[in-house]
Amino acid sequence: METLEFIIYADGRVREKVTGIMGNSCAEVTAAIEAELGIVLATETTSEYFAQDQTVEASLSVTSQTNFSNW
Repeated sequence: METLEFIIYADGRVREKVTGIMGNSCAEVTAAIEAELGIVLATETTSEYFAQDQTVEASLSVTSQTNFSNW
């Protein structure tokens, strides 16, 4: 489940926390929001940032025999 959490402090600072998004695509998701909020002072990556999709590729090899015995 993808979630964006925002904490707005009394002094105007905003803390943003993104969970459930793998890799650096979280930056794409939050870019427009951050542009409207103002200057980004710091970022902190989580383990999800370094995670990769677990894609499994199956390799199927088929060999056919086209030469026959001369019996």
